[in-house]
Amino acid sequence: MELNLDYSRCAICPRNCNVDREKGQLGYCRVGAEPLVSCVVLHKGEEPVLTGSKGVCNVFFAHCNLGCTFCQNYQISCNSQFDINWLTSTNSIVNAVLATLKTGVKVLGFVSPSHQVKQMLEIIAAVQKAGFNPTIVYNSNGYDSVTTLKQLDGVIDVYLPDFKYFNNSIAKRYSDANGYREQALAALKEMYRQKGSPLFVDDEGIAESGLIVRHLVLPSHADDSVAVLNLIAQEVSSNIHVSLLSQFFPVEKNNLPTAINRVLHKEEYDRVVQEVEKLGFKGWVQDLNSPDFYLPDFERDNPFEY
Repeated sequence: MELNLDYSRCAICPRNCNVDREKGQLGYCRVGAEPLVSCVVLHKGEEPVLTGSKGVCNVFFAHCNLGCTFCQNYQISCNSQFDINWLTSTNSIVNAVLATLKTGVKVLGFVSPSHQVKQMLEIIAAVQKAGFNPTIVYNSNGYDSVTTLKQLDGVIDVYLPDFKYFNNSIAKRYSDANGYREQALAALKEMYRQKGSPLFVDDEGIAESGLIVRHLVLPSHADDSVAVLNLIAQEVSSNIHVSLLSQFFPVEKNNLPTAINRVLHKEEYDRVVQEVEKLGFKGWVQDLNSPDFYLPDFERDNPFEY
């Protein structure tokens, strides 16, 4: 797994910070060359084709290459934060992963890997060296480098990207991301080139290979969601699997703008659901009451158990 992912002038994600992470210089994500992982947990709240009956072993990378004002993982995604309990060595992360995989879990997910791709590959290599070959899931925000993704061809089994915005001014306002639409579309096209639209599953219905695109509907922005879905259908395929999310919740600490400082209304979510059905996407649609079940607390040993 010797890939040309150079941290000496880091361009691993679209930020293209060009800092020398190998020498401790820090760019937008504020992460060096060593891993920075908030936790390794068994998660049973992913899409059914990933979760199955045993769940997913998720590695939650700390910090992020986006700056989403509404992030539900704000306890670990804020780039100015650091917790002494976070895992900073590959060995400690791998040991935690192996402990979960030994219980029979088949899927290993990497959450927010876009800024720690080299670290992710080191973890995967160590897990495989230990004799395990789980389905590898790349669970990203969609703000990924095509150059980096091309080097992951044959490494990643299931791509699970977000496609957050159509309107770039909204992307800049809420996620500090210039040109998000163009970058996310280019990344999605590369993922689609690698995986196509079929989602291959094993005898238990657990995904082994494929592509699933997530989209979170924001309050007051149903028009943008509809535009995202049409863009994907027109520029990529309406045969891919889409996971439509309603779990937005206005976390008080995030000090949200008025437009998104509330939960989704039924009529705006229904409009987006109807567009998913109209365009013929396969996949999953969350219930509108999902915010009651999916809000994590990363101060717990398992953020998703209550």
